Amino acid sequence: MLHLQGDLQFVFDALFEMGVIEPVLNMDWKQGLEEINVGSPKLVRAIRIVNSCGRDRGLLRNELEKLDKSSLEILAMEVAREYADFHLRQALH
Repeated sequence: MLHLQGDLQFVFDALFEMGVIEPVLNMDWKQGLEEINVGSPKLVRAIRIVNSCGRDRGLLRNELEKLDKSSLEILAMEVAREYADFHLRQALH
């Protein structure tokens, strides 16, 4: 599976500024997480875009704005999932 590279907070902040995060927090994540687990093409595309932008905030925002709502929601769930995994690993060490 492809993973987000770099600063997850940077991606989270971009999604937050775009108004993606709050609606996702209020969603039922079951279908989205199932889609992530089976290898969502939407997520793979979104991750490739994010990873190609590096730390260029303007480029990241421009590229994310080209994605449809569903792709952004799946990306937000993946950011949250990876962020939780990161913190879990930190807590275990």
